[in-house]
Amino acid sequence: MPLITVTYSTPRERPSLKSEIAAAVSDLTASILHKDPKVTAVIVKAADAADWFAGGKSLAEQRLASYWIDTHVSEGTNTKDEKAAYLAAMFSRMGELLGPLHEETYLHVDEVKGDAYGFGGLTQERRYIAGKLEVAPQRAAA
Repeated sequence: MPLITVTYSTPRERPSLKSEIAAAVSDLTASILHKDPKVTAVIVKAADAADWFAGGKSLAEQRLASYWIDTHVSEGTNTKDEKAAYLAAMFSRMGELLGPLHEETYLHVDEVKGDAYGFGGLTQERRYIAGKLEVAPQRAAA
C-alpha cells in the first residue's frame, strides 16, 4: 500500500541501479515497516549531481551521492522505533548502492489519514471497515 518516491544522485550510475534501488526500498519497507510488497509502489528518479546542491556546493563538486525518499503510509501503522530503524537501515543500504552519501540526505515517512489515502479506488479506512465486516463475530442465539 505504500507509495514511495526515490530521487537520487550518484557518481556510480549503472543500468541496473534503478531496479536495485526499487528492490532495496521495497525489501526494507516490508521487513521494517511490515508493508506488503505486493501493494507497494516505488518510483525511482535520477537527478544530475551538477543540479543537486547541498551545503552550497553541487554533489558533483563534492563527489558525493544523496537521495530524497518520500514514503507514504497509513497513519498510526508504524511505531517511532520502526520509523527510526527504517531511516537508519535505508541510509546504510543506499550508501552501499550509491556510494558515499552527503550528510544532507533525507527520508520522510509521511503518515496519511486512512480516509484520505488508498489504492484501487478505495480508501484505507474503507478497506479496514470492509475487513471488519467480513470477520464480524457471530451472535449467540438467544
